Amino acid sequence: MVSSESAPRALEIEVRFADDVLIVTVHGEIDMASAPQLQSALDEALRQAPPAVVVDMSDVGFLGSAGLSVLVAASEAAGSGRLRVVPSDAARRPIELTALDRLLTVFDSVDGALTVDEPHPPN
Repeated sequence: MVSSESAPRALEIEVRFADDVLIVTVHGEIDMASAPQLQSALDEALRQAPPAVVVDMSDVGFLGSAGLSVLVAASEAAGSGRLRVVPSDAARRPIELTALDRLLTVFDSVDGALTVDEPHPPN
């Protein structure tokens, strides 16, 4: 029997506007099974053509390679600096290990991602 503490958390995604910036808040784990759900949410967010999309992943417990691929594709589709990622510690580690922090625009907080007026260059 698997305890609820070790069972993967289902992915939950909420989308809201803060002024003209679209915030996509992600809760749970992003793996091969849930990555298409994130891809769909980001595709829809980018179709709305906001000046920026903040992906709040501060409550993500796991970010697998499929999730990394989704972030890269969304970043390329968004254009320079328009996709802003706020990772949890668990999500930050694979981003840094794969050197995607040089490609993605990563912030420590949603407030930090929202206060940028112009595109923030990748680290």
